[in-house]
Amino acid sequence: MVPLSRRTVLAAATVGAAAVGLTAPVARAAGAPASDKALKKIISGMSLEEKVGQLFVMRVYGHSATDPDQADIDANLEEIGVRTAAELIEKYKLGGIIYFAWAHNVRDPHQIADLSNGIQKAGLQQPSRIPLLISTDQEHGIVARVGKPATLFPGAMAFGASGSREDARRAGQIAGAELRAIGIRQDYAPDADVNVNPANPVIGVRSFGADPKAVAGLVAAEVKGYQSSHIASTAKHFPGHGDTATDSHTGIPYISHTREQWEQLDSPPFKAAIAAGIDSIMTAHIVVPALDPSEDPATLSRPILTGILREQLGYDGVVVTDSLGMEGVRIKYGDERVPVLALKAGVDQLLNPPDLSVSWNAVLAAVRGGELTEARLDESILRILRLKSKLGLLKEPYVTHAGVDRTVGTRAHLATADKIAERTTTLLVNKKGLLPLSRRTHKHVLVLGANPASPSLSDGPPTTVIGAALTELGFSATVLATGTAPSQAVIAQAVAAAKGKDAVVIGTYNVAAGSAQQSLVNAVAATGVPVVTLSMRNPYDVAQLSAADAHLAAYSWIDVELRAAVRVLAGKAEPRGKLPVPVQKADDPAQVLYPIGYGLSY
Repeated sequence: MVPLSRRTVLAAATVGAAAVGLTAPVARAAGAPASDKALKKIISGMSLEEKVGQLFVMRVYGHSATDPDQADIDANLEEIGVRTAAELIEKYKLGGIIYFAWAHNVRDPHQIADLSNGIQKAGLQQPSRIPLLISTDQEHGIVARVGKPATLFPGAMAFGASGSREDARRAGQIAGAELRAIGIRQDYAPDADVNVNPANPVIGVRSFGADPKAVAGLVAAEVKGYQSSHIASTAKHFPGHGDTATDSHTGIPYISHTREQWEQLDSPPFKAAIAAGIDSIMTAHIVVPALDPSEDPATLSRPILTGILREQLGYDGVVVTDSLGMEGVRIKYGDERVPVLALKAGVDQLLNPPDLSVSWNAVLAAVRGGELTEARLDESILRILRLKSKLGLLKEPYVTHAGVDRTVGTRAHLATADKIAERTTTLLVNKKGLLPLSRRTHKHVLVLGANPASPSLSDGPPTTVIGAALTELGFSATVLATGTAPSQAVIAQAVAAAKGKDAVVIGTYNVAAGSAQQSLVNAVAATGVPVVTLSMRNPYDVAQLSAADAHLAAYSWIDVELRAAVRVLAGKAEPRGKLPVPVQKADDPAQVLYPIGYGLSY
């Protein structure tokens, strides 16, 4: 292997000057990764401050690394004490940046590429000249930071419904290629949690399903797809967030599984990810007393991260925390102790602390005070540099507009997403063979339902997407958004609007017993007009909607999934999806209404 030298990285910086001008060729996998000897030489030349910075992955506001909008400058000054991404990197010597839509990082593909190049230029201007690992949460489905014109795929539970490992692999490959083209080299996906709790408020459809073996196979397939496109895939949330009724964003979830239950239920997808060569694993801010009796959150638990993940499962890749701004990790110890305890537990990357100055200085002080050794930091930095080298970042950190145009949102990628989505839609109820709807007998359709916020740059809101898709197929569609909690006045308006219609399609979103959405469906069905309900998130809605004449599960409300569901509804595609989770009876949760594998066909 050719050792990586300062000259190599400096050469990359020179290429970068052209790349920022977007005249250089598209970045590709850059040959063999550097040797540990070469990487250790880089580490030996780093200051302690640079080493501490290399462990942090931080948010920053703005569409540009050097010239963000004034509102984003103000937000950066208030939250981080700097004006721009470049200043952030200069001050804290960061190892990574995470993109968010709400931080205004992702307007369009060319802008994202420019932002990525600006971040890399700032990194290469630091003394150690190490490119940054840019990451995001692009799970697809309900969690997608980069929207149109990039290709958006169904989420994990939809892939669980299709059961196709090849579809999961292909989606990962395409998604990875598009992220790489815009400069994102680490994706916090796939979700490896096994969702066995219908009340889970934070995972749900982000999971491939409730069958550990099926989830493991799909996780491994998607990992291989992402990594075939030379970006880092991240399995999350270790040791398993699928059986909780508490959201770790707002509290500390407790997982009551025994060690044997954990081995059988939660561990298989993570084992499969490791066997597939996963590059990074994200920790969960959950308490699992059977794995660590101290009841520390897993992110801060040495028995879990070092004892189980590293020693028992043999994983030696990068371990990244879930966001350190989440309450699940902050409550027990406080922000100053959290990053130090995470590193002592076995973490490598510290993601998105609420106050970077507090966290960064806490780690620095822990080393200077002897609680952490510099050698411990070096272990994590070596893993991080190995990953950066493997991804080609140390040789080719820049991307180009030409590469974006060749890769992002191509006609072939979009067509693949459409075909994959069709194979996920699940038909659960079809009384008297109402579906597929014929435009000869059911031409005039009223579309009602919820409009949860759509991923950035989509064609939403969802009811509009459904109405437009019906219109494209020759139906006459009228749209009336009724929301997730329609009032009696809105329900009355919907009932009035249903008069004279041949059918009503209602998009539902997490329907609970006695909820206003359930009342809406019941009231419209009482008019005698055929009612088709379409669950746009959790498939469990069907248990609360006995008045509906037909029910489809789409598993998300992104455009590609809704359009596919409409094609199935209209008979332009067959319903092929099968439930990847069981649905319990509404009045007796101990009884299964629809088992795993259930799904009707035409």
